[in-house]
Amino acid sequence: MGEREEVKLLGVWYSPYAIRPKIALRLKSVDYDYVEEDLFGSKSELLLKSNPVHKKVPVLLQNNKPIVESLNIVEYIDETWNSSGPSILPSHPHDRALARFWSDFVDNKWFPALRVAAITKSEDTKAKAMEEVEEGLLQLEDAFVSISKGKPFFGGEAIGFMDICFGSLVVLLKAREKFKAEKLLDESKTPSLCKWADRFLSDETVKNVVPEIDKVAEFLQELEVRAQSAASRS
Repeated sequence: MGEREEVKLLGVWYSPYAIRPKIALRLKSVDYDYVEEDLFGSKSELLLKSNPVHKKVPVLLQNNKPIVESLNIVEYIDETWNSSGPSILPSHPHDRALARFWSDFVDNKWFPALRVAAITKSEDTKAKAMEEVEEGLLQLEDAFVSISKGKPFFGGEAIGFMDICFGSLVVLLKAREKFKAEKLLDESKTPSLCKWADRFLSDETVKNVVPEIDKVAEFLQELEVRAQSAASRS
């Protein structure tokens, strides 16, 4: 074992962003120590020191050198352990650019709309945000069909960068379906994405690192109650 192997991941169990490096590390068969943070209590000294700018998880530490931002960490894992396991980012520059484009779309356009829909009190704002979420899913359905070229994943035969990015958020979608009367991944509108989501969540690599959907649903419910009681007090 070389010194390269001293790897630590700081995360929180329910965070889709922390799920991403966990999947990448497992794909690459990397042994690591996992440190669970408490974002509602006091953040650890190690987290504040490792990510002084954002003070957020996940943080990957390799030989005490921190790497931050979930997709940045996934790319780092792919490059650092490039001889182990499948390549996470596509090898062709055009495919790689597409994977980055759609991942950026998911994180900076689609997911923020879902977040607004989940927390806003205004029915009007919620309706607009949900429209954006559903429109985004239709665009992602088309993207999946064209990128996967009939294969099981965005990454082709194996889970890749875009699968990790979007798949980590599917956990939240499925959890929301449990306690809300809304089915965002609808077989009649996005049949390919529905099949892909089931394949992704039942994949051995993913199954072993994602939290149980029921547990996440309970947690989201608690968060909502907490947010509502805070709002009624203010």
